[in-house]
Amino acid sequence: MLVREHVGDRMNLLVIGGTHFVGRHAVERAVERGHEVTVFHRGGSEPDNRFPDVEHVHGDRDGGLSPLTGRTWDAVLDTCGYVPRVVRDSVRLPGIAGHYTFVSSLSVYSDDVGQGATEATPGHGPPFPDNEEITDESYGPLKVACELEVQDAFPEAALIVRPGFIVGPYDPIDRFTYWVRRAAMGGEMLAPEPANLRVQLIDVRDLSAFVIDHIETGTGDVFNVTGPESVLTMGEVLEACVAVGDANTETIWVGGAFLRERRLHEPGEHGREQLPYWYPELAGFSAFDVSKALRAGLRFRPLAETIADTLAWDRRRGQTWPMGAGITPERERELLDAWRERE
Repeated sequence: MLVREHVGDRMNLLVIGGTHFVGRHAVERAVERGHEVTVFHRGGSEPDNRFPDVEHVHGDRDGGLSPLTGRTWDAVLDTCGYVPRVVRDSVRLPGIAGHYTFVSSLSVYSDDVGQGATEATPGHGPPFPDNEEITDESYGPLKVACELEVQDAFPEAALIVRPGFIVGPYDPIDRFTYWVRRAAMGGEMLAPEPANLRVQLIDVRDLSAFVIDHIETGTGDVFNVTGPESVLTMGEVLEACVAVGDANTETIWVGGAFLRERRLHEPGEHGREQLPYWYPELAGFSAFDVSKALRAGLRFRPLAETIADTLAWDRRRGQTWPMGAGITPERERELLDAWRERE
């Protein structure tokens, strides 16, 4: 792990990608630490008043980087790179920064990766996709190609962070929020067997703290960033959600074969994931070795805290259905009734 000289008490940081989720928490962390932050928004829909004390710049990531031309920051945090050509444009801006952090993904490894995979485990390799269409198949290889663009432009000052499932307040995906909300609704909650299925995830605030800490020290390295430190199961996640929700929810475990017959393992309407974190056929994808990140300072808040904060945020935003992931209460009831009839 290469660590360069500390950038100083006050850092000038450029965040590419706006402040919807990861960017939001990273900017918040950086501001709390006293850094001067510029946010490059990819569109015009995000209000600048979310962080009134930081500089907001609007442009187009794809061909519209002119607002950044001729400027220099101590470091860049790139939260939204998906296509290598587009990432190349930003990392090659003359004099843009002395350090570049790229938020990648554990999807750089194949879906059938073995348990205990480390940063040294081979991921997707060339040839990379010829087109820039982002699909389930191309997402991981494109992320690898993006990483290589960053490392080529910043050979000693590239921090590559590979998170797994990112959870917490303001999560736009709703995988974790689905279980949090459902457990707090009461009644009978459908849960997919097996209960001992492993789950790995990381609170966005813990991810942001790790990232900002290493931007401050100029770390040049690659980290798998997910958690927790010990084994976490689907049963433990749902038990914790039920406890925090405090709604007398009863968890009903439903057989995997039954759920597969009804295609619950496949995307539902509009591509929504129907039973988040239920990937019994991908054992290694929830069993990454994160010991390197732990040695480098990665820390995890209690799962109950993440659940409580996510639930509070979800209630503030208005709990409409359908969510970005999960099944509707009506569909859940149908499945539970059919499960009982089958028994």
